[in-house]
Amino acid sequence: MSTSTQPVPQLTFRAVALAVILAVILSAANAYLGLFAGLTIATAIPAAVVSMGVLRLLGGGSILENNIVQTGASAGSSIAAGVIFTIPALIILGYWQDFKYSWVLAIAGLGGLLGVLFSVPLRRSMIVEEPLPFPEGKAAAEVLKAGENPGPGLKILGASAGIGALVKLAAESGLRMIPDNATGAGFFGKYLGYMGTGLSPALLGVGYIVGLNIGIVVVSGSILAYNVAIPIYHAYAASFDPAFAAKLAGLSAADAAGLIRAEKVRYIGVGTMLIGGIWTLFSLRNSLLSGIKSGIAAARKGAGGGEVPETERDLPMKWMLIALLLFVLPLLLLYQAIVQSWSVSIPMTLIMIVAGFLFVSVSAYLAGLVGSSNNPVSGITIATILFASVVLMLLLGSDSKIGAVAAIMIGAVVCCAAAVGGDNLQDLKAGYLVGATPWKQQLMLGIGAFSCALIMAPVLNLLAQAYGIGDPTRPGSLQAPQATLMASVAQGLFGGHLPWDMIGVGVGVGALVIALDGWLKARGSSFRVPVLAAAIGIYLPLELMVPIFLGGLLAHAVEKRHGIAGTHDEALRDRVHRPGVLFSAGLITGEALMGILIAIPIVLSERADVLALPERFHFGQGVGLAVLAVVAWLIYRTGARAHANA
Repeated sequence: MSTSTQPVPQLTFRAVALAVILAVILSAANAYLGLFAGLTIATAIPAAVVSMGVLRLLGGGSILENNIVQTGASAGSSIAAGVIFTIPALIILGYWQDFKYSWVLAIAGLGGLLGVLFSVPLRRSMIVEEPLPFPEGKAAAEVLKAGENPGPGLKILGASAGIGALVKLAAESGLRMIPDNATGAGFFGKYLGYMGTGLSPALLGVGYIVGLNIGIVVVSGSILAYNVAIPIYHAYAASFDPAFAAKLAGLSAADAAGLIRAEKVRYIGVGTMLIGGIWTLFSLRNSLLSGIKSGIAAARKGAGGGEVPETERDLPMKWMLIALLLFVLPLLLLYQAIVQSWSVSIPMTLIMIVAGFLFVSVSAYLAGLVGSSNNPVSGITIATILFASVVLMLLLGSDSKIGAVAAIMIGAVVCCAAAVGGDNLQDLKAGYLVGATPWKQQLMLGIGAFSCALIMAPVLNLLAQAYGIGDPTRPGSLQAPQATLMASVAQGLFGGHLPWDMIGVGVGVGALVIALDGWLKARGSSFRVPVLAAAIGIYLPLELMVPIFLGGLLAHAVEKRHGIAGTHDEALRDRVHRPGVLFSAGLITGEALMGILIAIPIVLSERADVLALPERFHFGQGVGLAVLAVVAWLIYRTGARAHANA
């Protein structure tokens, strides 16, 4: 037996520095991806692979140092999600013309820190006493344990990031050698037909990561919008909406489809997301109450004191309460600056605190059940905004000019807290499995979250100026689906003008999807139809959803290649898919970072074509499709060849 009592290094300077660098890079990449495709990717496993490689170059790192790095870096996905799901709504509402640095920092930074504090009491109940699965936490722990040879994984990440970056540089926002999309549209009598696919390698990567089930659901939503709703609306618009039919007159098939989607059909997706978010919370009500009760019980136990082993030490409850007070006061002042009334700003702050703890508990429990990637944070935020809007309507009146903005401000803080809280529990699960010290991880996640908050406003401003955010009339605009939904909900409740008929249709579609999913569940089917995934498919352009579906097909092909299609052995699935997931994560990161870099000369020159090559170097859709096919083959080859080494 070893007699050494020397503690294993964890919260070292190099681990903290590397975690902060990775968190900032990955948060910027996730901000772009989320605004572009409505999805973010978990960053813990790519960060763990990079950490193992970098620390090896620096003389080697312990498993606990690598765990600290992946803990801090994972804030890159949680803070990005919390910000992009809500704060762009302030631009869409016209309240801001650009992203205010101090306000974004306060909302994202303090919201993220509150998420860490609110999640601390949940660790013991959800991880130790009544352990939940926390699938991504388990996967991260397995990667850390198998970290003796990180070289191959690092090479996969680096190579695919280079490929993603080069293809993005060659696309329309860069050199314009290949188009962003390959589309075709035409009229068939009075009906309109449209089909197309995006040519983004990152979207293939997203599809590989989320899998075939989600891929089928999102592309089905888009087909419903483009090949059912848009043709029907075009065929009969003259009968029930003659003013809009006049706007369609003389347009090409592609332009007509785009206008109908932008002004009418996308709101079907808004209605579906609205009922989907409410239903998700209602259907999980018993689990949520269980999570909240266990969190409160754990907080009471934690106040008991006594000698606690190093691997069970959380942040001290006394200091947490002090920090909570210090973090809440600036948010109270921020709310006061918006509404100019203490009788309103104080209730806003109380709503934020109560909803924050409630939904951090919800988010943590759901992350434990289904993983952070499937955690319906947007549904949680919709519920917060709806509740806050109702209270604010009583305080400010339904015709208030500032009510929608105030509701978004509450939802933004809660969204950041909920995203960080769920992610924190995943990281703590990984730490629990590898023997880490909880309070050091909690501190590291707070540092990572605040570091990401520091760069959010500049990144968002850069993207908004270069591409546009949530502007359906601007070609190439980043869609920001969740933020548009939040703006629509808040604005609609405070006297805004929205196509409520289309939103009502979306509510009906959502109810049918929920019923179908319930039927599949009752039959014990492994194929499910998550309503929020269907809503994203209806809301976003078809060109974004087709490559996600194709990426899911690639993941399924890899599973068939290794004979694991349909297996319920998640550990085996993780091992088989890890190289393909790393390749996909690299594609996403490389393309997203290149998208941000390309935005710099566009903004400085105020020219969207500043990098464009001469016309003779512009190739057509055929070349773009060929490039996408090559990338798809590389993803499949990486996954198909890897099982022997898994």
